[in-house]
Amino acid sequence: MVELRAVRDGASAPFRDARAGETLLLPGRATATLLAPYRSPEGVSSDRLWLARLELPLALEPYLERHGFPIRYSHVREEWPISYYQTVYATEPGSVEMPSAGRGFTPELITRLVAKGVRIAPLLLHTGVASLESHEPPYEEWYRVPEQTAEAVNQAHTSGRRVIAVGTTVVRALETVADSRGTAHPGEGWTSVVITPERGIRTVDAMLTGLHEPSASHLAMLEALAGRSHLLLTYEEALRERYLWHEFGDLHLILP
Repeated sequence: MVELRAVRDGASAPFRDARAGETLLLPGRATATLLAPYRSPEGVSSDRLWLARLELPLALEPYLERHGFPIRYSHVREEWPISYYQTVYATEPGSVEMPSAGRGFTPELITRLVAKGVRIAPLLLHTGVASLESHEPPYEEWYRVPEQTAEAVNQAHTSGRRVIAVGTTVVRALETVADSRGTAHPGEGWTSVVITPERGIRTVDAMLTGLHEPSASHLAMLEALAGRSHLLLTYEEALRERYLWHEFGDLHLILP
């Protein structure tokens, strides 16, 4: 599954002028043959994602390391190395875009938090194309919630402690493995959960997150946590002070 993007002034934007059967030439004498537009489990067809057959001179990850670069937004003026996009606690590659909520954590900060009694519980979710801006539901994403993490979430709730998610990806993973009572269970697989105010959030009490477009599906998740009136005040301030969206943008802590 691939997304077609056009490079413009050092950044990139979705490229929608493509047809099934086309073969695209890639760097290093590689090709991508477009087979069909991606279709979600609900049967919704995408004009951004395609199923494609890749012919590469190397395995995928070494090929991307040699010829690829991260999706960049217009406010990122420099070509920073891939290490700038990586959280310090990640253990395996797989995300399509930068999981930006965790970008501000350093080893020193994590050490200070642990020393103050904050328990940090790991889970995995490979972020997909997160910059959906037209009411599209988020694409399926691969997640893994270890047994120890599920137990830590449940113990925190039992003891009256707060569970703070570092990013929308954490919320989506935990909500996928939670039952109707909010009890988390270990699990892994592909999640298609969409979190809205009507559905509600069962596992998380607070969140570190960036800013999202008014029509982005992740904004509905923030509304489920904080409520619409609070978000309106937040975004009025963000627009007035010219906060940045997306990667390397501004990060805020929501404490309902």
